[in-house]
Amino acid sequence: MASERQLAAILFTDMAGSTQLAQENEPAALALLEEQTQLARPIVDAHHGRLVKSTGDGLLVEFPSALDAVEAAVAFQRRADERNTRPGTVPLRVRIGIHLGDVQRRDDDIFGDAVNVAARVESAAEPGAIFISESVYVQVRNKMSYRFESIGAQSLKGLREPIELFRVVVPGSAEPGPSARAQPPRLAVLPLSNISPDPKDEYFADGLTEELIAVLSKVPGLRVIARTSVIPYKASGKSVAQIGKDLGVNAILEGSVRKAGERLRITLQLIDVASQEHIWSERYDRELADVFAIQTEVAESTAKAVRVELSEHARARLQRPPTTDLGAYELYLRAALQEYELSNEAFQNSIRLLEEAVRRDPGFALAYARLGHRYVQGAGDYLPHREGFAKARTCVARALELDPNLSEAHSALANLSMQDDHDWTRAEAEFEHALGLNPSNLDARVSYSTLLRVLGRASESEQQLRWAIEVDPKSWLPRWLLVDSALDRGEIDLARDRLQQLPSVGPSPSLTHLSFALYYAERGETDEARRELELAGIAREPLFRIGRAIVLGLMGDPTDARALSAELASAPTSSFVSKDFIAMLLAVAGDREKALSLIETLVTERESGLWLRHRSPAFDSIRDDPRFVAALRSFGLPDSAFRAASRASTAP
Repeated sequence: MASERQLAAILFTDMAGSTQLAQENEPAALALLEEQTQLARPIVDAHHGRLVKSTGDGLLVEFPSALDAVEAAVAFQRRADERNTRPGTVPLRVRIGIHLGDVQRRDDDIFGDAVNVAARVESAAEPGAIFISESVYVQVRNKMSYRFESIGAQSLKGLREPIELFRVVVPGSAEPGPSARAQPPRLAVLPLSNISPDPKDEYFADGLTEELIAVLSKVPGLRVIARTSVIPYKASGKSVAQIGKDLGVNAILEGSVRKAGERLRITLQLIDVASQEHIWSERYDRELADVFAIQTEVAESTAKAVRVELSEHARARLQRPPTTDLGAYELYLRAALQEYELSNEAFQNSIRLLEEAVRRDPGFALAYARLGHRYVQGAGDYLPHREGFAKARTCVARALELDPNLSEAHSALANLSMQDDHDWTRAEAEFEHALGLNPSNLDARVSYSTLLRVLGRASESEQQLRWAIEVDPKSWLPRWLLVDSALDRGEIDLARDRLQQLPSVGPSPSLTHLSFALYYAERGETDEARRELELAGIAREPLFRIGRAIVLGLMGDPTDARALSAELASAPTSSFVSKDFIAMLLAVAGDREKALSLIETLVTERESGLWLRHRSPAFDSIRDDPRFVAALRSFGLPDSAFRAASRASTAP
């Protein structure tokens, strides 16, 4: 009998309620146990673990490192949470315990004190929770972004001395017991009603709502729901209790704004969701020039009402107006509202408004930061990479010169470091800095998730998206990116589960169906691919035509890809289309030489987004060509990114 000793991270699971279920319905209990195992297998494999054996109503798993074990545990609990949202399912609630120690191997089994301790750690956990021992905590505390909550020293059955346990707090999941009470207050600012004499002042009410959210988000210890999640409640007629339940908040700020000439009247009330009582209410009758002071007073009153202490530094930042030019401020408000429409027209309008704002006030740091962010967003989508990045760099430098501690400016700089410089280390540091200054910076969260995904760190990428969803629970984008992330890994069932959780069909349901069509076409599942194409319908937008041509090409019909590549190369559309997409079409059409030559030219001219788009199945026919590999290597991606780069799904 072979035997060896080795350090390992030991994970135990236990299915809560299995004994009672077995007594009531033994077939259902056995089916649930099997489902637990089937759910765990791909997660264990993905994190380099080994499923040692079943332990009745649980599993014993070993991992080579504590990091792998914790990531696998988090992935399992998230997958279980997603599965539990399906109507009519028997809930799968699992306790997980992890310990790091020496084990003895005998054939395929493991034994030793570490195994016994891991089992005791698991028994201390609540259903749905992950508990880790101090030995695991020491290994992971500075290497993971999860929060770890000390449970204190616990006396566990069979152990001579108490050991300290920690709960892994998973963003987006229900936190049992004390950790739920430890969550910071969560607030939603409902769209302010416009009661101005001029209906055209609706933009001011909407813009002021946006700014109140932005100002309150800067209050340390306060979580504020993003604008995209509160807009659906504008004149919805829903009660405070229902809105509070929908958004998962403790308090709601609502009110109205009346703008008449240079006079401003803002009426606000902060309401406790649980009791539906007013915590405070106030009416501000001021000059328009006092709008910034009003925002500061609202932030300070709200912080006091929900018992959040403001430091002197935080108070000073709240009291600093973004601009003294009201005309520039109104232009900024108009531009901010344009960002929620995904079109070339909206992009150009926002650029025009922001450029006018900084011309009026050259000291308006926030407007410079937002302008830089918009140029980064538009590079490769609405204008050439080099043009967009060059303009963005000038704006971001000016914003940081004016305010070195502006989260939005550091977020834009992080995006420049990622998309233009391909300096992955600097980009990550800047994203972390931006989020340290403002944890509710959604642009930073979503962009940071893209960086982590490109670097092959899928679990961390999804974690950023889940944090984004906490701030913006009704937002389509982070939830769609979770769908795309599952497609990227070939987890089609998980992708479909996540698709069902999308709050809406999103800005482009056609492109959503095209992403699934790409997944099926690459795998040769033509019936499913054609079904998705039919659901996508027919549209004339360039990206839709490109995606459809790629799907057909992958299914053996390159006619559209060949014709469209020629059309785009000779007669560009009225809106900008990146030549990366022409390279995709050429590759699908079988013109390897033209595709590779174009890719090399684009990389040399710094006009390529290959670092992001290389996972597309459109490149499968040239993926192993030395010239393609060399072009991709020029971006300096780590080896882990190449290993993690699935050939599925990054939709054009």
